[in-house]
Amino acid sequence: MKKQTSIPLCVDLDGTLTKVDTLHQALFLLLRRQPMSLFRWLGWLKKGKAYFKEEVSKRIELDVTALPYHQPFLEYLHAEKKAGRTLVLATAANHRTAQAVAKHIDLFDAVFSSDATTNLRGIQKRDLLQKKYTTFDYAGNDASDFPLWEVAKKRILVNPSRKAAQKYADQADHLFEDRPSFFRSLFKALRPQQWLKNILIFSPLFLAHQFVSFPVVSSLIAFFSFGLAASSIYLLNDLFDLSADQHHPRKKNRPFAAGNLSVPVGLFTTPILILLSLLLALFLPPAFFGVLLLYYLLTTFYSWRLKQVELIDVLTLAVLYTLRIIAGGVATNIVVSNWFMIFSIFLFLSLALVKRIAELKEVETSNGTARERGYTPDDLPLLSCFGATSGYLAALVFTMYLNSERVSQLYTHPQLLWLFCPLLLYWITRIWLLTWRGQMKDDPLAFAARDVTTYIVGGIGLTLILLAI
Repeated sequence: MKKQTSIPLCVDLDGTLTKVDTLHQALFLLLRRQPMSLFRWLGWLKKGKAYFKEEVSKRIELDVTALPYHQPFLEYLHAEKKAGRTLVLATAANHRTAQAVAKHIDLFDAVFSSDATTNLRGIQKRDLLQKKYTTFDYAGNDASDFPLWEVAKKRILVNPSRKAAQKYADQADHLFEDRPSFFRSLFKALRPQQWLKNILIFSPLFLAHQFVSFPVVSSLIAFFSFGLAASSIYLLNDLFDLSADQHHPRKKNRPFAAGNLSVPVGLFTTPILILLSLLLALFLPPAFFGVLLLYYLLTTFYSWRLKQVELIDVLTLAVLYTLRIIAGGVATNIVVSNWFMIFSIFLFLSLALVKRIAELKEVETSNGTARERGYTPDDLPLLSCFGATSGYLAALVFTMYLNSERVSQLYTHPQLLWLFCPLLLYWITRIWLLTWRGQMKDDPLAFAARDVTTYIVGGIGLTLILLAI
């Protein structure tokens, strides 16, 4: 036992101690905060990867307390330290990040890491450790650790990559795996439940009473095109939001923030989804393609910058919802009325404010902090006032629409539509009451999809509309 504990255990950082690659996360945070630095990356890389890491680390300081760590492996390290084992953090990460992690974990007796001239990876790391120690055990996770496992006394694999598992899993002295299925994580990251929002694409078809016609096919193509577009944006949004999500009580469990999916997976999957979305758009009128591109540009800009700007963020969300309605109109060549557009803007501004307030209340309840956002919990009363007012204005616009000539042209019994007004007012008021009580969790549309009361109110409202026709 004494002989065993006298052998130091050297531990890798990225992908081993932490479930994320700290450089990848720092790059997205840098891109968000200093977008113009992108044009300097190539110059840094020309001077070597070590220099590149040094420049990134100078500009971005990750909050290492919020990083997702491999808990079973961390518990193992605590047990080894308690038994008198010498623990060494040996990583290719920059020395600033390595030292910050070591200070936070408070387990390591020594730290070896990259600096401005040396990228401590693979063979370089092996040579350094062999120079420092006669023999050592090594914990790693991917192909860059092969040279170290070749000379280590004991091999410890932590969530190994496919190549690492194929070559060393059978030879591992310890194997730690605590990640969910790759495809389950990817499916979760795509957030297919959010495709529910794209039902708005069918609204022009429904309001024009074209329930069974060729435009239905066009609406279906538009629905899937926007669905794929939305999923690609969610992936990109999660990459930009890595650091912010790790501070959120619930969003920290998202696949990228939790480290269950790597950044390269997101970078590979996103353009595939975009390409499939654009290919579907080619089957629809050119105007739809234009609306889809506008949606991409606006959502990308929203993910990168606008979501951090107070009030602009919720106005952008309202516009993005309305774009779905416009897309449904141009896909089917159905003209969307100005009344419906105005109604949509007010209603979805209200729901966007519900989303923000729900996030603030959740952070406030968990004593967390709202990172990369433009609001504080002190803004809650005023935001609630804005949101409730916007919802009631949507109801007012609907009543004004009922007095227009368009209604008498479309409906045989338009007076029945007046019964829809109290249903709309009830639903909006209830949503805001639940939000203020802290019972709304993040997205009101996702909540509505699971809410029995919403289905009852919606069913009654749909029945009234059908009877009015």
